[in-house]
Amino acid sequence: MRLIKTKLILQASLAVALLILPAAHITAASATQRRRSAARTRRAAAPVYTVAAGKTLRVRLNGELDSEKARVGDTFTGTIVDPVYSSGGVQVVPQASTVTGRVARVTRAGKEGEPATLDVQFVSLELPNGTRRAISGSLTDLSESGGESDNEGMVSAKRTKDRNVKFIGGGAAGGAVLGGIAGGGKGALIGGVIGAGAGLLGSKLKKGGEVKVKSGTEFGVVLNRSISLPKYAVIE
Repeated sequence: MRLIKTKLILQASLAVALLILPAAHITAASATQRRRSAARTRRAAAPVYTVAAGKTLRVRLNGELDSEKARVGDTFTGTIVDPVYSSGGVQVVPQASTVTGRVARVTRAGKEGEPATLDVQFVSLELPNGTRRAISGSLTDLSESGGESDNEGMVSAKRTKDRNVKFIGGGAAGGAVLGGIAGGGKGALIGGVIGAGAGLLGSKLKKGGEVKVKSGTEFGVVLNRSISLPKYAVIE
């Protein structure tokens, strides 16, 4: 008789536990969902600030770009080096934010000495707090001749009207340079230094070189359209 009662008690306890555990899980999940929803609501209600088109973000490449391996549509990422401020001086993009780029065109090095080229576009921005924005960005250089800093730590690119900036193979150390074709046609190559040991385009270009942009290389991403973001805040 005692054995039967003990079994009944154990069965009842197990049934209660099976009822309590899912309820506790649901309660915890609901609390997490409420916190996330509240954070999204706060972000949606927060005032937004604009980073104007034409501003250039200083970006450090994560990984490597290689014209021998790259394919159109491949994506890659870079890390924001300097904080980005709105036109009113409000920080909207902190250091360590991630920019995603996409390979738009690959031209392999030619047999008659033409260097390889790698055209890229920049399509999205993600902040450390999870905020994401689609962007339209183009490659540019950060040399003294290619841009100037303002009092908010931003770099404004001096872009030639018909200049399509791309990675071009064949730097002095076989790496890559930034440049384009003056006037968009068959004119002289123009560009600036990029990466350790890279040459100045047009004067030290190694014929027939492939594009090899090393991890850690810094370059500029100029915004083709303005973006709007709230003041950056860490989400707990």
